Amino acid sequence: MHDLNRRSFLSGSAVGLGSLALGSLFADAAEGGRPVGPHFPAKAKRVIYLHQAGAPPQMELFDYKPGLEKWRGQKIPDSFRGGITFSVAGAGQAPLVVPSLKPFKQYGKCGRWLCESIPHMGSIVDDISIIDSMHTEHINHAPAITFLQTGAPIPGRPSIGAWASYGLGSMNADLPSFVVLSSVPSFTDCGQPLYEHLWGSGFLPAEHQGTKFRAGASPVLFVKNPDGVSSDAKRAMLDSLGQVNGRHFAEAGDPEIKARIAQAELAFRMQTSVPDLIDFSKESAATLDLYGPMVRTPGTYAYNCLMARRLAERDVRFIQLYHTGWDFHGHITSQLPAQIQNVDQPTAGLIKDLKQRGLLDDTLVIWGGEFGRTVCVQGDINNNATYGRDHHGRCFTTWMAGAGVKGGHSHGTTDDFSVSVVDKGVHIHDLQATILDRLGFDHTRLTTRYQGRDFRLTDVHGKVVKEILS
Repeated sequence: MHDLNRRSFLSGSAVGLGSLALGSLFADAAEGGRPVGPHFPAKAKRVIYLHQAGAPPQMELFDYKPGLEKWRGQKIPDSFRGGITFSVAGAGQAPLVVPSLKPFKQYGKCGRWLCESIPHMGSIVDDISIIDSMHTEHINHAPAITFLQTGAPIPGRPSIGAWASYGLGSMNADLPSFVVLSSVPSFTDCGQPLYEHLWGSGFLPAEHQGTKFRAGASPVLFVKNPDGVSSDAKRAMLDSLGQVNGRHFAEAGDPEIKARIAQAELAFRMQTSVPDLIDFSKESAATLDLYGPMVRTPGTYAYNCLMARRLAERDVRFIQLYHTGWDFHGHITSQLPAQIQNVDQPTAGLIKDLKQRGLLDDTLVIWGGEFGRTVCVQGDINNNATYGRDHHGRCFTTWMAGAGVKGGHSHGTTDDFSVSVVDKGVHIHDLQATILDRLGFDHTRLTTRYQGRDFRLTDVHGKVVKEILS
């Protein structure tokens, strides 16, 4: 009888049903709309994930191996390889060692060794926790990045940003709860492709999927009304559309219809919020200088880092940056320095900007790729202009900052050749569990039922890396 009465009411309503449907979007937990809510007080209100697609070479940036120079051009000892067959060996090449292109030096009060090619990240080393002992079982880009972002190597699961939105909902009614930004460096045309399932909602309600902003001066299409269409006319059209969709929902009961109504209403409100979001004119020269000279160029990594801070201060829940161009199978001697030039200063600038505004205390920032790279050379070791490094999943580096993460902290170690984790290994599921912990969730309890079983981001694995938390 309750369902019949509600159907009659929705079918018979004639005025403002679009707004009514939006208001009821979170009213029925059984239909997946209401945020789950945290399991305990959260340290992070929001997340900024700076994903470096293609896999940064850990021994070139973070994982200091001073003994490699004496092994230059020689094979890695079998005792360190541990039965590993490097993929370059499969092409008939011997795995010959090549040390870091640049020397390392100590930074910060913590005295952490970092490559001197990343001095800006060196300047924030006392604010970050560096995990050198990350590892994954996937060493091809598509399954590895899918595994990192969704907890499974095969597309179809909800992304981590969608889980955050599903669990906590939105803090700003005028912007999406989950925003995706991407950038491609100008020095290469071999950036890793980015697939929509990386920010998809999977089998969660569709309103939790990421909203991808375009890499340009107009990040959202059709944010302005067409010529001759007033805001009042647009409002009336949405109300009429809401009536139609409301009747359809009353008949079909499909929650995707609710999501469609919500998206239309959000798009209407974004006509005001987005122009203000992308207007950098009120940013001080000192702030712009933090991010470096490319910050004024829409679509660059620097521009997106500043956009991330502006989204964070507007309380967008999950902000995902993808920056491609780290897949150095060749030409590493020229492309790695260019890539570092793209990311070093803007990354540090973001941390400094968040910190000086008091936002770092409740914003979790993550920086890293989907796996690491080999210490051995790929290509001709005698041709500095062409050689590179191959994929490597047994150890790589990720760092985190803010939201109760220890500053000036190093976690885990690898062997002398950066081939394998020696102690305090952190699996991809452990990283995911730690991110959810900062948002106030027990990762084993943030679940949704689909096709007869409960699913979660960390599958049946994962443990919080408590050693990096204060």
